[in-house]
Amino acid sequence: MKAPKLKKIKETKECHGKKWVDNYSWIHQKNILDVLKDSTKLDKNVRSYLEAENKYTDYHLKKTKKLQKTLFREIKGRIKLDNTSLPFIDKKYEYWTKTSKAGNYSIKLRKKINSKKEEIYWDGNKEHKLSNSNYFGIGDISVSNNDELLGYSLDLKGSEYYTIFIRRIADKKAMSSRIKETSGNILFSLDDKYIFYAKLDNNHRPKQIYKHKIGTPIKNDKLIYEEKNERFTVGIGLTSDEKYFLISSGDHTTSEVYYFSSNEINPTPKLFKKAKEGIIYSLNSWDKNFYIHTNEKAEDFKICKCSHNNITSWKGVVPAKAEVLVGGFTMLNNWMVRSETINALPKLFVRNLKNNKEEEIIFSKEIVYNPSISLKQKNRDTDNIFISYNSPKTPERVYSFNLKNKKKKLIKEQEIPSGHNRNNYIVERLECTSNDGRKVPLTIIRHKKTKLDGSANILLYGYGSYGSSMGTGFSSTRLSLIDRDIIWVTAHIRGGMEKGMKWWKEGKMLKKKNTFNDYISVARYLIKNKYTSKNKIIGMGGSAGGLLMGAVVNQAPELFLGIIMAVPFVDSLTTNLDHSLPLTVGEFKEFGNAKAYKKHFDYIYSYAPYNNIKKMDYPNMLVTTSLSDNRVLFDEPAKYTAKLREFKTDKNILLLKTEMEAGHGGKSGRDGQIEEIALDYAFAISLTKNIL
Repeated sequence: MKAPKLKKIKETKECHGKKWVDNYSWIHQKNILDVLKDSTKLDKNVRSYLEAENKYTDYHLKKTKKLQKTLFREIKGRIKLDNTSLPFIDKKYEYWTKTSKAGNYSIKLRKKINSKKEEIYWDGNKEHKLSNSNYFGIGDISVSNNDELLGYSLDLKGSEYYTIFIRRIADKKAMSSRIKETSGNILFSLDDKYIFYAKLDNNHRPKQIYKHKIGTPIKNDKLIYEEKNERFTVGIGLTSDEKYFLISSGDHTTSEVYYFSSNEINPTPKLFKKAKEGIIYSLNSWDKNFYIHTNEKAEDFKICKCSHNNITSWKGVVPAKAEVLVGGFTMLNNWMVRSETINALPKLFVRNLKNNKEEEIIFSKEIVYNPSISLKQKNRDTDNIFISYNSPKTPERVYSFNLKNKKKKLIKEQEIPSGHNRNNYIVERLECTSNDGRKVPLTIIRHKKTKLDGSANILLYGYGSYGSSMGTGFSSTRLSLIDRDIIWVTAHIRGGMEKGMKWWKEGKMLKKKNTFNDYISVARYLIKNKYTSKNKIIGMGGSAGGLLMGAVVNQAPELFLGIIMAVPFVDSLTTNLDHSLPLTVGEFKEFGNAKAYKKHFDYIYSYAPYNNIKKMDYPNMLVTTSLSDNRVLFDEPAKYTAKLREFKTDKNILLLKTEMEAGHGGKSGRDGQIEEIALDYAFAISLTKNIL
């Protein structure tokens, strides 16, 4: 079967005196945001091309169909389909969630405290059927404070334009008209007469916070805050003590918070601290104090507090520590439980607020594990919480934990129905030296039978953007690769915050190439140390991780057997130059502003995957995207695939698969998500077996 060819229409672009040709730019429609809302507005020629690419992909993956089905059964077989979460005790009710074998979506239940009568107040499977939509994205599910109303938001396209619904739980009667084109989050006022929500603007950016009186026309909703800073977007939340509503505004690197009393009838948000470039802070309220988590004069963050009556006089609570990321915290009457990350290893600490003594909660003797806490009840006058941990080889274990006497009791353990022996797996934490001498942490999990003589294949996963740290937790899906002699390696490269704010700063803006160099250094380290060999590595990354894949495969294609890119940000220069797109202006401090600054333009141009495709051999590649993705538009991977197919000099496989009813996160529903994983893994395994 011949590979599809995208029509070429020459367009010469120019910026800062530099000209370049883009033969495929025509597929980007000026009304692209309308296309995200209504796919029938997609250019017919573009649709035909995407469909042709899908047929081409199906043809070449025909040999993997049986393997895909096997992987689907394996992955699903490791999930306890009939599962129930631990209950949360509210004021009048206990709330919990369950899943079932038959359904793809969760079911929400509750019962009155000390009662045996259970009530389903949300059934995602039934709601999906009622929606008459293949795609079913759930944004928020929120119960009012008086337990009588349910607020929920749905995205039925995948484009993240959420519609909010409010109904009475008792009889499912709609209490308000639908509120369209919101960010999806729903916040009830304490008297349950109103909800607060964020409205999306014409560029799909949440810029306004509205107050809606339940039962009244949407046109009467009151605007209580509007963000004028082009880069900033907004959201609204409630403090832990329920005394204040907080409007948070900012981008990835700078923020500010407005607050107003939770009993204000006509809210007038007050600025807590004016935004200062490069300073991030968040706010909470507890016991007559505001608590501030900030990086002001504390590169890796600190926690301070101040009186509600004197917000300019701050006192230290948790000091800053060099290259130790001071994380978030949870407050109880007598306790603060907080997190830290040290060299890509997360930790939890508990502080006694009466004597200010603090100690780490130790979960396991494992070197690499992922700890967390959750509350058992709404009433915070308690010493009891849930603590849990998991690791790359250990499924989650949840304990009831008493903060006062340190007693813990195992109450729930993640069950792997098809069986799992953690002793069959080896987890390692190593460090490799990058090209400039910085030490990059690696988390490795392999089967104990896998030989370290260079014969094994590796799935090398990376991301490295926005300060997002890559997790170290358990994934039952990865076992399908690991059990087939493929070593899974997570590279904690710069651009994340695994080693603090400096780690992020060294992997963004005019230092972005450190992210790519780190990843390539990791690949070479693994080859040198006999974990694998040249041409046995499969690179994998999604979204900004797709940018990583596109950049490294242009630099060092010879290292890789294959590359898997999901919704990849590969036409990064074009997107950065288009300030009308949803995310562009909010990412100026992550990637730069190529239109405004020549040095930013030159730097982005020098690594942008689409612009740097060369006439050379490339490895086997699978590129996946979604038609309704508003974060990375489908035309980026479509253009990239067309140009790569034109330039590459090898006979390796290059496949593009477009989900025609999906968003940035792929298909909706449990089975849909497993199908996508099975496709990626079948591609990877087939490469290692040389059957494609």
